Amino acid sequence: MPNSKCFTALLALNPNKIFIAYSGGVDSHVLLHLISHNPQLKHKVTAVYVNHGLQDEADAWAEHCQVVALTLGVRFRSIKVEVDKSSRKSLEELARDARYQALKALLGQNDVVLLAQHREDQMETVLLQLFRGAGVQGLSGMPIHIAFGKGYMYRPLLDISKQNIDNYAITNQLSWIEDPSNKRDDFDRNFLRNQIIPKLKQKWPALDRTVARSARHCANAHFQLDDLAVNLYKQIADEVTQTLDINLLLKLDKHKQTLLIRQWFKVNQLRMPAEKFVDSIFNQVINASESKNPEIKGQGYSIRRYRNKLFCLQDINFNPVLTEQSWPDNNRRINLANGSNLFITDSEQGISKKCWDNAKVVVKFRQGTEKIRLPGRKGHHTLKNLYQEKGIPPWQRSMIPLIYLDDQLAAVADLWVSEEYFSINKEACYRINSSTRIFTFL
Repeated sequence: MPNSKCFTALLALNPNKIFIAYSGGVDSHVLLHLISHNPQLKHKVTAVYVNHGLQDEADAWAEHCQVVALTLGVRFRSIKVEVDKSSRKSLEELARDARYQALKALLGQNDVVLLAQHREDQMETVLLQLFRGAGVQGLSGMPIHIAFGKGYMYRPLLDISKQNIDNYAITNQLSWIEDPSNKRDDFDRNFLRNQIIPKLKQKWPALDRTVARSARHCANAHFQLDDLAVNLYKQIADEVTQTLDINLLLKLDKHKQTLLIRQWFKVNQLRMPAEKFVDSIFNQVINASESKNPEIKGQGYSIRRYRNKLFCLQDINFNPVLTEQSWPDNNRRINLANGSNLFITDSEQGISKKCWDNAKVVVKFRQGTEKIRLPGRKGHHTLKNLYQEKGIPPWQRSMIPLIYLDDQLAAVADLWVSEEYFSINKEACYRINSSTRIFTFL
């Protein structure tokens, strides 16, 4: 039977506030009932009902949850969330994501949200990951505790059987909600729970325990691989641009290459790529001929190559032919239509204040024929050649703002100032600065 030992780690953490994801179902009711009888924790607890609006009974369930929480002497909150049904994700995944975002928003430093998932939930998770072809990370199942928002997520019942939870509920005469959608087999987890697992447990009654043990083994293996991935990433990635050195990447064996790509996605806070997508990165981008400028797109990002570097870039809606913008008089900052902005600061070198203040200042974007003369260098230089020297990828060049004084090109963002306007140690100057990086990385 579940008991106060479930909260040993929680007591050691000594959280400021405890939020329980309380759906009104038997599992979360048992968790709430247990913690409400723990005098060391009860005063910190708030039961949280997240209303997805997916069931006609959702509002009535919220009222039921409020009554139960108040009866147990704990605080209660009901939060309504919107589920974007137009997304390509499954309804299960959408509801979970919306629920997690709502719970994250509640947490401050050292706060904890508790979930009532148990050992059979863990078994279902591992089996579903297995059927989807997951690696050791997926087959590790759900961690018992993890960083979550500004605080932590903790699953105190994860090593408790479903039968023990149900027995506790009956013994303590708890009243809970039965969600009719749990009987719908069109949801993957429900189909597994209702149709498959009962048959498996007829043959292997301790299946939940053995699968949980396998998940722990996979978790241990994942931690080892994670350490390896972090070390590889430090050797091959540029920490500033978060690009990968292609030559170094190709020196690794295939398994380490895949491990490193997945670590790259993790650093960029992207969903783990499928095996097919990783193969596409190598086949379509890395191994493409030198004359090509290959690109493949994911969900909100694209993978590109330039000068032996592999880039992971945000997908942005940007028209490279932008209307020019006049720099407001007596204003040190301008917000540009491409989402970036420029600002000027006092400096001992840069564009003469006198020239700037007496000129009409306009910001334009590249048309393709611009040239500029640089201090200390002979002749005029095309922006194309300067961008190549600087190693700026082709897809970024049209986004770089050009500053004109009285229709003469005076500066290229915060990169170069024209010799005609550059001053040093002679008079007061302005230095041009950009609040965003030239490269639009994730």
